[in-house]
Amino acid sequence: MSAERPEQPERPEQLERLAINQITVKGWSFEETVRGLARHGIGWLGAWVGPVEEYGPERAATLLRDHGIRVSSMCRAGFFTGKNPDGGGLDHDANRRAVELTAAIGGDVLYLVSGGVRDDLDLERSRATVVEGIAELVPYAASAGVRLAVEPLHPMMCAERSVTVTLDQALDVVEGFDPAHVGLAVDTYNVWWDPGLHASLARAAGRIIGYQVCDWLVPQPHPTFGRGLPGDGAIDLRSITRAVGAAGFDGPIEVEIFNEKVWAADPDDVLASVVAGFPRHVLP
Repeated sequence: MSAERPEQPERPEQLERLAINQITVKGWSFEETVRGLARHGIGWLGAWVGPVEEYGPERAATLLRDHGIRVSSMCRAGFFTGKNPDGGGLDHDANRRAVELTAAIGGDVLYLVSGGVRDDLDLERSRATVVEGIAELVPYAASAGVRLAVEPLHPMMCAERSVTVTLDQALDVVEGFDPAHVGLAVDTYNVWWDPGLHASLARAAGRIIGYQVCDWLVPQPHPTFGRGLPGDGAIDLRSITRAVGAAGFDGPIEVEIFNEKVWAADPDDVLASVVAGFPRHVLP
């Protein structure tokens, strides 16, 4: 039996769509993150498989419910090419477990990372392998009520993380599946540079099921851990949010930051900065 639910702060209308991906407050445990979001009036969490597994999915579901926090997404599954910078390669059991954890905590969107170029360096075959891997996972995810979100990453990550590097490429994959089961994830860090971005977003109408934002710092401090808080960099986030909305997405907007300086800061200060800047820098 859960403890008495804490009183929830009133949430301003402009924060109704704000979600925080847990990696943004990496220094906090899962429980500290949920309590922190509630304290700052943030109603959505982008969860990660590892912390949920460690905390326990049943306990996590109860904690989220008790604090009025909904799950915007789960990160991550995939690596269908067998290339994973974290090691381990393709793990079918891990992908199915990610589906199970997503459903267990009340989520219905699981982000997929394609995987880098195969050891044989066959880029075309690597991309075909991604489609095959998604097709294999779809029935299991569909039976759990979980939608798979194909996320293109920035081209500089093609070799080790994702052979899917543009929205058009991701759409080519997504359009081969039932929209009830497979959709598109848009992350501003990965797509803002694309000269065909707005045309691709228009093409994506009805297929976007996840939207993440952060800024591109100048100069870039690190190819992976160089993301900035919204408003601190070179991306016109509001115009992208407007285009994503025009494509039919009106769900939670996740702030996802990989940055050593942000991780070293007090997470409460980070959340306060996000809350203050979200309406001005992200909302259209």
